[in-house]
Amino acid sequence: MISLNLTVPLAVDFNDAADYFIFITNLLIATSAVLVAGSVVLGILCKKSLRAQNRFIFMLNTSISDTLSGVGGYYIGLFDVQEGFPSRNGTYFIVPSLLGVNIMTIFFSQVDRFLAVVYPYTYNRYVSRTVVIEVCFFAWFYTYVVMLTIQNLVALEAVAGIRAYGVLTLQATIIVKVLMNVKLYLIAKYQISREPPGPERDSKKESLRLIIVVVVCFLALWTPRFYYIILVEMTGSRYMFTNTASDPLGLMIRFTSTCTPGLYIWGSPALREAVLKTVWGRVCPLPRKR
Repeated sequence: MISLNLTVPLAVDFNDAADYFIFITNLLIATSAVLVAGSVVLGILCKKSLRAQNRFIFMLNTSISDTLSGVGGYYIGLFDVQEGFPSRNGTYFIVPSLLGVNIMTIFFSQVDRFLAVVYPYTYNRYVSRTVVIEVCFFAWFYTYVVMLTIQNLVALEAVAGIRAYGVLTLQATIIVKVLMNVKLYLIAKYQISREPPGPERDSKKESLRLIIVVVVCFLALWTPRFYYIILVEMTGSRYMFTNTASDPLGLMIRFTSTCTPGLYIWGSPALREAVLKTVWGRVCPLPRKR
């Protein structure tokens, strides 16, 4: 009689202090992502004025991905999981691919802000809310229907080639992000300084500052992994961590799921008000003053 063991062991054995540190760190990263990103999702969905603006649609898309990354973090961060090759108790790249959705969405939001500043008339004519929603949908479609399906269906030799293509695309995307960020800052600073003071100017200034800060923090957390990939490609060797939970570079990347929506709340007063009053105000109502 064949017995199936469906139990996945925990990521650590709790034999020393380091095991407790790894477990608690992963738990906190996953929980903070769910709470912070989930608050942004609810704040935008509950506020019609936010849903009407293109930049908040991009924020909503990344925050949905970040919330799901936090939920998936409870599994890949707390249990003995090894994504990649060889895979052990993996998720068939479903959870790691959420970060790919974020990369594409943040890149599209950079392009969106670039067009809004440099070509405002063309932007207002062609880039509607529907177009932005379709672009966000494309990020999910390309990541899960195209790339993920191919990786899980084709042979291992072909998957290696696809992963090499993905690494190359990631490196090119990061370089383009940096160059576009610098150019966007220079152009935006000049354009905004020429506009008269008013709500529209303040909104542009706020959105540009926010996307620049988000991209800088995103790149700061991704850069160690970026150089690690380059080192692996150059030397042909890699250090295998015990599992995903003990990979410090992976922890840094997963922390973007908390950092990015946290920056949204910090940089946007309208979103911060929606999160505090609409979301947390209902969960933890403040006592009324007599």
